[in-house]
Formats: sequence, structure tokens, C-alpha cells
Amino acid sequence: MNRDEMMALLERRDRPWDLVVVGGGATGVGVAVDAAARGYDVVLLDAVDFGKGTSSRSTKLVHGGVRYLRQGNIPLVMDALRERGILRRNAPHLVHDLAFVVPNYDWWEAPFYGIGLKVYDALAGRYGFGPSKLLSKDETVERLPTIETEGLRGGVVYHDGQFDDARLLIHLARTAAEQGGVLLNHARVTGLLKDDAGVVSGVRAVDGEGGGELEIEARVVVNATGPFADGVRRLDDPEAGAMIRPSQGIHLVLDRRFLPGDSAIMVPETDDGRVLFAVPWHDRVIVGTTDTPVESVELEPRPLPEEIAFVLEHAARYLTEDPQPDDVLSTFAGLRPLVGSDDAGDTASLSRDHTLQISPTGLVTITGGKWTTYRKMAEDTVDHAAVLAGLEPVPCPTKDLQIHGYHPSAERFGPLEVYGSDAPEIQALADGDADLARPLHPRLPALRAEVVWAAREEMARTLDDVMARRTRSLLLDARASMEAAPEVAALLARELGRNEAWVDAQVSEYRALGRRYLVE
Repeated sequence: MNRDEMMALLERRDRPWDLVVVGGGATGVGVAVDAAARGYDVVLLDAVDFGKGTSSRSTKLVHGGVRYLRQGNIPLVMDALRERGILRRNAPHLVHDLAFVVPNYDWWEAPFYGIGLKVYDALAGRYGFGPSKLLSKDETVERLPTIETEGLRGGVVYHDGQFDDARLLIHLARTAAEQGGVLLNHARVTGLLKDDAGVVSGVRAVDGEGGGELEIEARVVVNATGPFADGVRRLDDPEAGAMIRPSQGIHLVLDRRFLPGDSAIMVPETDDGRVLFAVPWHDRVIVGTTDTPVESVELEPRPLPEEIAFVLEHAARYLTEDPQPDDVLSTFAGLRPLVGSDDAGDTASLSRDHTLQISPTGLVTITGGKWTTYRKMAEDTVDHAAVLAGLEPVPCPTKDLQIHGYHPSAERFGPLEVYGSDAPEIQALADGDADLARPLHPRLPALRAEVVWAAREEMARTLDDVMARRTRSLLLDARASMEAAPEVAALLARELGRNEAWVDAQVSEYRALGRRYLVE
């Protein structure tokens, strides 16, 4: 997947595309995969980088949503559980089973949560990851060695999925490209083209690297920009009312000592009525999340001090060692593109179902939903877009489409497991050059070979692209990633043919970004 080659394909096109997709998050890239797999000509544009926004800032779970079961949203839970199973089947190198323990401190919790999780198992059917069961106090402590034992009665264990969100997104982008799609990051859509009848017929965009303007004609335009969907809708109709009620969720990243072992903690109800997770991930622990309504959407939302305090306080209730602000290796925030009116109540009560809207001028907007259901969202979107564009009907093939990197036993590749079938090529780069076999930093797991791979094969164009999404270094240890920035920028510059001034600018910008991920 090479950006220069993608740009050349875009510029050579002498007729309208079937679809233009605006937005390179899970939903947009999912639409590109679906459309390309059906044989439609599709181009996708993202203003910054694939997954720069919400899609790289999740709790790293592929799950049905136990909380939605309690809310009574059975159809959403069933859809998500089915999609969870499909995703593990199609991307076993990236999606795996994880045991979650609900610790019980009151007498009624074991029967209450035990029954609820048996219903969760039943709804999963043949897509189940494993049966839930009650645990004794000793079994709970064995699975969660650092759980608070005062008053602990036992627990309930159930199974859900875990993944690396940004890595899956990059592999989906490569899947779309392999199916014939054209994808371009760092290409911002600035306007919509319309025909003589006022129907949307394409987009205007600016190439963030070359600075050139692009006019791309298409039979249908899909707005898949998540929290930014209203901005694109207002390119179509400046008077369009708001669809999005953005909500912020934050996570704290801690050292693995806070939660050793192979199980996660799920707290079924926090003070604000949400669930709280403490999840092992890439030899770290991720704790979150919150649900804070926000007035405006930003590309780099920042955790609020009160959100950080909330997560630390709740983590301290369940862990023997109370995490302090100085223990936080990184903190990140993501915006949920919830759909609802201003009088719909708090954002925690808003539905996580997706919403598909077609404007009077033919702009297709897909928003809402969950990472887990991205494939179903894409299927619904392409079904409607194809009818609107007058395309030849083609059944959706993605239910059985293996995602790039598919490998049934990728765990054999150790730390490179998330690359799946690409891992041997990355290892060969490291084996052939001792410099590329070095880690980016003593506190970071990624190898310098991964930077080279990201530039050559995964369209990484900036230090942020590499550190935040291709290697996850920014999330795993923000300070370490900032310390590694000069060497990584120099390596990236060598691959991209950039000069020393570019390196200096990249390091400066990245360090300013990294400071936003620290708890001060």
C-alpha cells in the first residue's frame, strides 16, 4: 500500500468513481473494503491518517456489550456478538479471546451477574467465545492476583474479544487496496461537487503533502467521518441540523504490575452508571472509560482532570495497589459519534446503534455504531449507496473475507503477532540489519524495522502516524515515545526522502502532541 501509487491511480482516472468515501476510520475503511470486494470502484479520503480519530482510541475490545444487555437492547447485543465471532474468524491474528472477571462483594451479585452472563452466552450461540461460570474467592484471586480482597466473596468469569484497533484498521485498509480500492490519507475534503440538478456528484479535496487540489467525481458520496459527520453534512447543506451528540471516553495506561495474569476486570456499574474495564494489552493495563458530553469535536480531545480522577478512584477500589497520577504511562481520549437530539438526556443513555441518513441531494451519512459492528454498518451502507448510485446489485461478500495478514497461528511470531502473515517479512528486515533489530526505546516493544515497514507498506507519512497508530508507542508510554522521537523521525525521513528541517519540525510537533497524553 503505497501513497504515491494511490495518488497516481487517482489522477489517471478519467471517469466518475462508483463511490467516494470521506473518512478513514473503522466505518469508512469498512465501507471501502465492502464496496471494493463487491467489484465497485471506490476511493477513500482521510483528512489526516487512517484511524487518527475515534477508531484508534477504543477500549481495545471486540464485544457484544454487556451494558447494552442490561439496557434491554437485545438486537444490538446479538448483532455485536455475531460480528465479534465473524471478526475473530476473519482476523485471528488480531482478535483473540479474553477472560473477564466480575468481582463480587455483595451476596446478590453472583446470582444476578451469573444469570445475566448466561443470557449473554446464549445470545452468542455458535459465535460464543466460551461459557461463563461462577468463581470462588480463591479462584477469583488466582485469576486476579491484585484484586482487592477485603469483602470479596467470589466472581463471575465470562469471555469476550480483544484486539488492537489501529492495527486492525491498517490491515483493513490494506484489504481494501488488495480488493482494488484506492485509499489516500492526508487528503482533506473541502467541498462537495454537485450536478446541474443539485445532486451530490463528488468531492473537492486538498492533498496534504503536495498541496494540490483534487476534484473527484463519483456516483455517490459516503460521509463516514464519525464525530465530524455534521461538518461534512453542512458542506452539503449549511443549514443542516446537528445529528451528533459527541461524548468523550478516556483511558489510562498503567504498568502491568497493577494487573498481572491473563484476565481482565469488568466492574458492572460505576458511580455514573457505566461499566469500568481494566484490561491487559501489549504488556500494559488499560483502565477506562468515562462518558462525558462535550460541546465541540476536536481531532485530539484531551482527558479532563475530573475524568482522570474518576478512573483512578474507581481503579483504586478494586486493586490492592492504588494507582497514582505518576503511575499513568499515557492517557488518551476518544469521541463517540452518538446520534441524538439535544433533549435526549445524558449521552450514556443514547443508543449505540448506527444511523444511516440520505440527504435530499443524495449525500449518504453513516454514523453511530460500535467498532465491533463496523462490517455490518458497512454492508448496510453499501447496500443503500449502490441503489442510490444505480450500480449493479452485488451480494455482500465480507462475512467470509479474510482480512490482510490472516494467519491461523500468528502467536508463533511473538511480539510481531499483530502483523500476522506479514511478520516474517518484518523479521527479515530486522535479521538483515542489526540497526533495524533494535527497539525504538528501552521501554517500548516496537523494533526499528517496524518503522521501515510502516513507511514502505502501510502509508505512514508522519512521526504521529508511526508512533500513535502503526506501533502504538504513544499509547504504551508517552514519555518514552517522545524520547525516541528524534531517532524515529530520522529513520522515517530516510525512507520518505525528507530533509533535516522536516525531521526537526516532526519532532517538535510530535513532542507537543505527546505532552497531551501525559497526566500533569
